[in-house]
Amino acid sequence: MLANKLGKHGTIGIICPSHVADMQRYEIIVQQLEQLGYQVKLGENIQKATFGYAASGAERAADLNRFVADDQVELILFSGGEGAAEILPFIDYDNIRKHPKLFSSYSDGTSILNAIYAQTGLVTYYGCGAGEFLDLRYYDYRNFQTYFQEETPESFLKGSSWKSLRSGVGEGILIGGYTALFALMLGNTYFHWDQDANYILFLEDHESFSSPAIVATYLAFIEQSEFIKQVKGLVFGHFSMNVPTDLWGVLERFGERQKIPVVYTDDFGHGKKHGILPIGMKARLDGANPGLVYLP
Repeated sequence: MLANKLGKHGTIGIICPSHVADMQRYEIIVQQLEQLGYQVKLGENIQKATFGYAASGAERAADLNRFVADDQVELILFSGGEGAAEILPFIDYDNIRKHPKLFSSYSDGTSILNAIYAQTGLVTYYGCGAGEFLDLRYYDYRNFQTYFQEETPESFLKGSSWKSLRSGVGEGILIGGYTALFALMLGNTYFHWDQDANYILFLEDHESFSSPAIVATYLAFIEQSEFIKQVKGLVFGHFSMNVPTDLWGVLERFGERQKIPVVYTDDFGHGKKHGILPIGMKARLDGANPGLVYLP
């Protein structure tokens, strides 16, 4: 299921499921979006610190549910942090099915984006959060326009060369996100996968948060789950400016064990580029000539 596109002067609802909003930063985000021609609504609870690090789970979910019910809001946008998984029990998934909206985030948004897709069948979008509008780059905004205002592209919009770590071709439904959180989602009540479907897994991590050994641990948990039987390819996003050889080894061994294509790219993740990946859309991954092509 695909939501309607964002209008040229459409309305964007911004929520904070993973942190308390710093209004000096959010005022800049709002100004930037308004200068681009969009209307912006802020969640009522984004400045609350009920739990200290954020509003309560129910309060944060109320902002999301309110924007789902708001006919003016076309895109619900949110950045990362910590704690987003706390809102999953409070999301009104039934209303999302009735009133599908565009949802976009990354990092800690992994849990929300994957839960909404799993519970409703709605395609959600990984790669762009509200914070990207603090220092908007052309590549990021081109992705934003392409996925949310134009016809769905035929393939992922590349901003750099991709590195092949294991050749081969795989096809399946795109799914994934931040490595640790996706590994944890595999045991979550609000996430499930179709045992009759194939998947192209995309993951990303960063040297600020994890070492290659930690990435290997997360991948091991994914690999030791039933889900791995459906994985037909892996795309790994930006890790650092100078990727350690240990990480290449981790990814290559994963591909060899699973006999799937594996590629690396700096085009999404916690780097300078924030390409968008549609969770729930079918794609073909070519490991020898690295790239993603979307399928009907």
